Amino acid sequence: MSEVAYRSVVKIERVRGPMRKAWLPTQDAHITFGVHSEIAEHYGVDPDDFPPDATTIDYLVAAAGG
Repeated sequence: MSEVAYRSVVKIERVRGPMRKAWLPTQDAHITFGVHSEIAEHYGVDPDDFPPDATTIDYLVAAAGG
């Protein structure tokens, strides 16, 4: 078995409902995850209850495409 090449250190804080803050390596400020449009509808969340923010799914898709 080879040694671990990299271990990401990420802190995630749940704010309320689907809202989360995440601190990522090399970033001075946190990023915010939330819900918007069809995602809010899928999870039964009223999108007017939260500011529209990118979801964790949006970040995964962006990362896979990069």
